Amino acid sequence: MRVAIGSHNPVKIAAALAVLRRIYGDVVDVEAVAVESGVSHQPWGNAETLHGALNRARAAQRISGATLGIGFEGGLLEVQGHVFTCAWCAFVRDDGAVGMAGGESVLLPPSVAAAVWAGAELGPAMDALTGLRNTKQKSGAIGILTGGLLDRQAAYEHLLTMALARLLTPAYYAERT
Repeated sequence: MRVAIGSHNPVKIAAALAVLRRIYGDVVDVEAVAVESGVSHQPWGNAETLHGALNRARAAQRISGATLGIGFEGGLLEVQGHVFTCAWCAFVRDDGAVGMAGGESVLLPPSVAAAVWAGAELGPAMDALTGLRNTKQKSGAIGILTGGLLDRQAAYEHLLTMALARLLTPAYYAERT
């Protein structure tokens, strides 16, 4: 099966490979495709973040001609005055099937929350907090803020697995008349 991922981010590619190989074995061929999300560089809210994931999945599938297109998008949520991470994953299949899943929210430290409220993107704000470089292509905010117990790849693996639910258990998603 040919699968296209709408990103060149190594964390997103590794997450997709790990999940797809668990499900389909070595018969999956994964291609990374540079696509635009069609949303702001730092999405806010579940709606905008999901929209970015769907746009990436659709564009990757369309450009590559793959059977399955996958999109991941990370964003931010404001809940009761606090700022959290959020992330969404979507897939589109060449027959029109679509799957989506979101979650993986963690409370941001006050300095990072202030930076993103002021217009910074989460990755550079986390880099500034930690003194590390390019954390969004490594453990990400989740990895840093959980002391390495979770990381961005694991979070994206969870999201892709949940997004694929309608392919893994299709009988539950069949239209009933």
